[in-house]
Amino acid sequence: MAFCGSCGADTAGSAFCPKCGAAQGAAAPAGGGSAPAAAPVAVAGTEAMAENIAGLLCYVFGWLSGLIFLLIDKRPFVRFHGAQSIALNIGFIVVWIGYLIFSFIITAISVAIHIPIGFLSFFLMPVIGLAFLGTWIFMMIKAYGHEKYKLPIIGNMVEKMVGA
Repeated sequence: MAFCGSCGADTAGSAFCPKCGAAQGAAAPAGGGSAPAAAPVAVAGTEAMAENIAGLLCYVFGWLSGLIFLLIDKRPFVRFHGAQSIALNIGFIVVWIGYLIFSFIITAISVAIHIPIGFLSFFLMPVIGLAFLGTWIFMMIKAYGHEKYKLPIIGNMVEKMVGA
């Protein structure tokens, strides 16, 4: 697949980008005469890497790898998964802070009413961790399968943000 050097859209081998109209590589001369072969266009950054591999790598190191691919790669598919990786990790932090607040409140109530219910929050911790681990692995599988899977709450926000 060929991608536009300006906007990252799929050019399908055409001389001009269908999205932004930028010239792609060297076009054949108008006179029909023979011209020296054009040098291959240099590929910048991660564009030499397959889209599905780059999308998978967006999730590997959490928000850090998502940020790197969001800033470096111009392809919409990779930018989408980079931004969604960042949003997924921010969501994890928000849920974790909510869990800590819930755990503190349950423990305080447990102490105040002298009924041992504070241990219930202890059992919730692995459930939250396994849910995020499962989501993380699921998103890596979807990105590797070249699917643009949007997570329920953050997917539409991310799509609007990167314009993918």
